[in-house]
Amino acid sequence: NEALNYGIDVILGPAANIHRNPLCGRNFEYYSEDPILSGNIGAAIVNGIESNGVGTSVKHFIANNQETSRNSNNAIISERALREIYLKSFEIIVKKAQPWTIMSSYNKVNGENVSESKKLLTNILRDEWGFEGVVMTDWFGGNNTLNQISSGNDLLEPGTREQWEELKKGHEDGKLSIKEINTSVNRILKLIL
Repeated sequence: NEALNYGIDVILGPAANIHRNPLCGRNFEYYSEDPILSGNIGAAIVNGIESNGVGTSVKHFIANNQETSRNSNNAIISERALREIYLKSFEIIVKKAQPWTIMSSYNKVNGENVSESKKLLTNILRDEWGFEGVVMTDWFGGNNTLNQISSGNDLLEPGTREQWEELKKGHEDGKLSIKEINTSVNRILKLIL
Protein backbone atom coordinates (compact mmCIF):
# COMPACT_ATOMS: atom_id res chain seq x y z
CA ASN A 1 0.00 0.00 0.00
CA GLU A 2 2.86 2.36 0.74
CA ALA A 3 4.38 1.74 -2.71
CA LEU A 4 1.01 2.35 -4.35
CA ASN A 5 0.46 5.56 -2.35
CA TYR A 6 3.86 6.89 -3.37
CA GLY A 7 3.39 5.90 -7.02
CA ILE A 8 6.21 3.35 -6.91
CA ASP A 9 5.87 0.87 -9.77
CA VAL A 10 8.64 -1.59 -8.90
CA ILE A 11 10.21 -2.42 -5.54
CA LEU A 12 13.93 -3.23 -5.77
CA GLY A 13 13.67 -6.57 -4.03
CA PRO A 14 13.44 -9.24 -2.84
CA ALA A 15 17.05 -10.34 -2.70
CA ALA A 16 17.62 -14.04 -3.31
CA ASN A 17 21.36 -14.53 -2.97
CA ILE A 18 22.75 -17.23 -0.72
CA HIS A 19 24.39 -16.68 2.68
CA ARG A 20 27.94 -17.77 1.82
CA ASN A 21 30.13 -15.21 3.60
CA PRO A 22 29.22 -13.91 7.08
CA LEU A 23 30.75 -10.53 6.19
CA CYS A 24 28.48 -9.98 3.19
CA GLY A 25 26.87 -6.59 3.74
CA ARG A 26 23.63 -7.70 2.12
CA ASN A 27 22.98 -10.83 4.21
CA PHE A 28 20.28 -8.90 6.09
CA GLU A 29 18.13 -9.00 2.94
CA TYR A 30 19.03 -12.53 1.81
CA TYR A 31 16.90 -15.36 3.16
CA SER A 32 19.07 -18.38 3.80
CA GLU A 33 22.07 -20.59 3.13
CA ASP A 34 19.66 -22.97 1.40
CA PRO A 35 18.72 -22.13 -2.21
CA ILE A 36 15.48 -24.14 -2.07
CA LEU A 37 14.28 -22.26 1.01
CA SER A 38 15.41 -18.92 -0.45
CA GLY A 39 13.66 -19.63 -3.72
CA ASN A 40 10.36 -20.60 -2.14
CA ILE A 41 10.34 -17.66 0.29
CA GLY A 42 11.32 -15.33 -2.57
CA ALA A 43 8.54 -16.67 -4.82
CA ALA A 44 5.96 -16.15 -2.07
CA ILE A 45 7.16 -12.57 -1.52
CA VAL A 46 7.06 -11.82 -5.26
CA ASN A 47 3.57 -13.28 -5.63
CA GLY A 48 2.35 -11.34 -2.60
CA ILE A 49 3.74 -7.98 -3.71
CA GLU A 50 2.77 -8.34 -7.35
CA SER A 51 -0.78 -9.42 -6.49
CA ASN A 52 -1.24 -5.81 -5.36
CA GLY A 53 -0.19 -4.32 -8.70
CA VAL A 54 3.36 -3.43 -7.65
CA GLY A 55 6.30 -5.05 -9.42
CA THR A 56 9.40 -6.59 -7.93
CA SER A 57 13.02 -6.66 -9.01
CA VAL A 58 14.56 -9.88 -7.76
CA LYS A 59 18.24 -9.27 -7.08
CA HIS A 60 21.23 -9.63 -7.30
CA PHE A 61 21.38 -12.15 -10.16
CA ILE A 62 23.82 -13.91 -9.36
CA ALA A 63 26.61 -14.82 -6.93
CA ASN A 64 26.64 -11.49 -5.12
CA ASN A 65 27.76 -13.06 -1.86
CA GLN A 66 30.50 -10.84 -0.44
CA GLU A 67 30.95 -7.17 0.38
CA THR A 68 34.69 -6.88 -0.29
CA SER A 69 35.15 -5.81 -3.92
CA ARG A 70 31.42 -6.35 -4.49
CA ASN A 71 31.56 -4.31 -7.71
CA SER A 72 34.45 -6.22 -9.24
CA ASN A 73 34.65 -9.63 -7.53
CA ASN A 74 35.17 -12.57 -9.87
CA ALA A 75 33.27 -15.56 -8.48
CA ILE A 76 34.85 -18.73 -9.88
CA ILE A 77 32.06 -21.33 -9.80
CA SER A 78 31.81 -24.80 -11.29
CA GLU A 79 28.81 -25.51 -13.49
CA ARG A 80 27.37 -27.87 -10.88
CA ALA A 81 27.69 -25.37 -8.02
CA LEU A 82 26.31 -22.64 -10.27
CA ARG A 83 23.20 -24.68 -11.03
CA GLU A 84 22.66 -26.30 -7.62
CA ILE A 85 23.52 -23.37 -5.33
CA TYR A 86 23.73 -19.96 -6.97
CA LEU A 87 21.08 -20.14 -9.68
CA LYS A 88 18.57 -22.41 -7.94
CA SER A 89 16.80 -19.79 -5.79
CA PHE A 90 16.34 -17.52 -8.80
CA GLU A 91 15.11 -20.42 -10.92
CA ILE A 92 12.46 -21.27 -8.34
CA ILE A 93 11.32 -17.64 -8.14
CA VAL A 94 11.07 -17.30 -11.93
CA LYS A 95 9.15 -20.55 -12.35
CA LYS A 96 6.79 -20.03 -9.40
CA ALA A 97 6.26 -16.28 -9.59
CA GLN A 98 7.45 -14.79 -12.92
CA PRO A 99 8.63 -11.47 -11.41
CA TRP A 100 8.25 -8.29 -13.42
CA THR A 101 11.99 -7.60 -13.31
CA ILE A 102 15.32 -9.09 -12.26
CA MET A 103 18.40 -7.06 -11.34
CA SER A 104 21.78 -8.28 -12.55
CA SER A 105 24.65 -8.14 -10.07
CA TYR A 106 27.85 -6.07 -10.16
CA ASN A 107 30.26 -8.98 -9.95
CA LYS A 108 31.74 -11.29 -12.51
CA VAL A 109 31.14 -15.03 -12.73
CA ASN A 110 34.00 -17.02 -14.19
CA GLY A 111 35.63 -13.90 -15.61
CA GLU A 112 32.55 -12.35 -17.23
CA ASN A 113 30.47 -9.46 -15.88
CA VAL A 114 27.05 -10.86 -15.01
CA SER A 115 25.37 -7.83 -16.59
CA GLU A 116 27.17 -8.68 -19.85
CA SER A 117 26.67 -12.46 -19.80
CA LYS A 118 24.45 -13.78 -22.58
CA LYS A 119 24.79 -17.26 -21.06
CA LEU A 120 23.26 -16.13 -17.78
CA LEU A 121 20.79 -13.44 -18.89
CA THR A 122 19.49 -14.97 -22.11
CA ASN A 123 20.40 -18.65 -22.41
CA ILE A 124 19.59 -19.65 -18.84
CA LEU A 125 17.23 -16.98 -17.47
CA ARG A 126 15.07 -16.47 -20.54
CA ASP A 127 15.51 -19.52 -22.79
CA GLU A 128 15.74 -22.28 -20.16
CA TRP A 129 13.51 -20.85 -17.43
CA GLY A 130 11.10 -18.80 -19.52
CA PHE A 131 11.61 -15.44 -17.81
CA GLU A 132 9.50 -12.84 -19.64
CA GLY A 133 10.25 -9.63 -17.75
CA VAL A 134 12.84 -6.87 -17.79
CA VAL A 135 16.42 -7.36 -16.66
CA MET A 136 17.98 -4.23 -15.19
CA THR A 137 21.50 -3.51 -14.04
CA ASP A 138 22.39 -2.67 -10.49
CA TRP A 139 23.25 1.02 -10.14
CA PHE A 140 26.13 1.85 -12.50
CA GLY A 141 26.80 -1.89 -12.94
CA GLY A 142 28.78 -3.31 -15.83
CA ASN A 143 31.53 -1.97 -18.05
CA ASN A 144 30.35 -2.30 -21.63
CA THR A 145 26.98 -0.72 -22.40
CA LEU A 146 26.58 -2.42 -25.79
CA ASN A 147 27.40 -5.85 -24.36
CA GLN A 148 24.83 -5.33 -21.63
CA ILE A 149 22.00 -4.72 -24.09
CA SER A 150 23.03 -7.46 -26.52
CA SER A 151 23.38 -9.96 -23.64
CA GLY A 152 19.87 -9.39 -22.32
CA ASN A 153 20.02 -6.42 -19.95
CA ASP A 154 17.13 -4.21 -20.99
CA LEU A 155 17.42 -1.31 -18.60
CA LEU A 156 20.62 0.40 -17.48
CA GLU A 157 20.23 1.94 -14.05
CA PRO A 158 20.19 4.79 -13.37
CA GLY A 159 21.12 5.56 -16.99
CA THR A 160 23.78 8.11 -17.82
CA ARG A 161 24.37 10.50 -20.70
CA GLU A 162 27.56 8.55 -21.49
CA GLN A 163 25.60 5.29 -21.81
CA TRP A 164 23.03 7.00 -24.02
CA GLU A 165 25.78 8.26 -26.32
CA GLU A 166 27.40 4.79 -26.40
CA LEU A 167 24.08 3.22 -27.37
CA LYS A 168 23.45 5.71 -30.18
CA LYS A 169 27.01 5.39 -31.50
CA GLY A 170 26.88 1.59 -31.20
CA HIS A 171 23.76 1.47 -33.35
CA GLU A 172 25.20 3.92 -35.89
CA ASP A 173 28.39 1.83 -36.11
CA GLY A 174 26.43 -1.41 -36.52
CA LYS A 175 27.63 -2.90 -33.23
CA LEU A 176 24.11 -2.88 -31.76
CA SER A 177 21.37 -4.08 -34.08
CA ILE A 178 17.87 -2.64 -34.30
CA LYS A 179 16.60 -6.13 -33.39
CA GLU A 180 18.54 -6.06 -30.09
CA ILE A 181 17.29 -2.54 -29.38
CA ASN A 182 13.68 -3.46 -30.17
CA THR A 183 13.87 -6.56 -27.99
CA SER A 184 14.78 -4.44 -24.98
CA VAL A 185 12.30 -1.70 -25.88
CA ASN A 186 9.48 -4.24 -26.18
CA ARG A 187 10.22 -5.66 -22.73
CA ILE A 188 10.37 -2.20 -21.17
CA LEU A 189 7.12 -1.12 -22.85
CA LYS A 190 5.43 -4.32 -21.66
CA LEU A 191 6.53 -3.47 -18.11
CA ILE A 192 5.23 0.09 -18.41
CA LEU A 193 1.89 -1.04 -19.82
